[in-house]
Amino acid sequence: MSTTLGAFIAGGIAACGAVTATHPFETVKIRMQLQGELQQKGHQPHHYRGPIHGVGVIVRNEGLRGIYRGLGTAYIYQILLNGCRLGFYDPMRKGLATLFLKNENAQNLGINMFCGAFSGVIGAAAGSPFFLVKTRLQSYSPFLPVGTQHQYRNAWDGLSQIYRGEGVGGLYRGIGAAMIRTGFGSSVQLPTYFFAKRRLMRHAGMEEGPALHLASSAASGFVVCCFMHPPDTIMSRLYNQNGNLYKGVFDCLGKTIRTEGFFAIYKGFLPHLARILPHTILTLSLAEQTNKLVRKFEGRLLPMVAKA
Repeated sequence: MSTTLGAFIAGGIAACGAVTATHPFETVKIRMQLQGELQQKGHQPHHYRGPIHGVGVIVRNEGLRGIYRGLGTAYIYQILLNGCRLGFYDPMRKGLATLFLKNENAQNLGINMFCGAFSGVIGAAAGSPFFLVKTRLQSYSPFLPVGTQHQYRNAWDGLSQIYRGEGVGGLYRGIGAAMIRTGFGSSVQLPTYFFAKRRLMRHAGMEEGPALHLASSAASGFVVCCFMHPPDTIMSRLYNQNGNLYKGVFDCLGKTIRTEGFFAIYKGFLPHLARILPHTILTLSLAEQTNKLVRKFEGRLLPMVAKA
């Protein structure tokens, strides 16, 4: 097993590879979550009707640049989030398994879910300012605007404008929703992945390799999307708001459901699923491969450091 730093690096590299492929669906998801915000049914615009339709609309009106708005910021966020999530999960799990079960290799669903959630919360807190700016960059459209529009030249311009206008607190606006969202997703992502992996090896006769990683990741991605989407919608709205439209997570949840109906919290579910499935598959599959490379590198480097 690679060191915590090695796993952090491997997780960050894997997530960046995944987000390059899935970023367009993230842009569509955010715009669908924001369209019709706090508007009664029957009065809501439907500029973006689904993952494929949304991508087509944005590319026709804004070009490839529009569909990839905020990609650089997404890289930074993914390195912080998935570096923490994949880097801290296994050391925490082994530590708690040793403490409570007297065996670091023992598997326990409660411990696994706690470690997944806690490592995700750490990553969400670390990356929150970058997700804030990414959300605002992706929601901006000069042709079909939805939600509050923020004009930032790039990520650093966005961070500096928010800091100048709102201080450090502004950079961490919506962090509670981000931690809940990521805690929900992380609590099931890695435990579901490893659960599916063990079951497929035991009952389907699958062996370690890309096919096993692909199937396990697909199962994990679907479960993650179901758990994570409602707090994801709330987070998008808290991040994108201008001023104090919402006082917090529960105020946003209440206003959204009262005004738009219960299923408003599932706006953008299909593009989210279209993003999260390949993203989870690529992240976890690539993490397996990058972990192997990192372990090889550490295997050569650490003995040299010890000798020195």
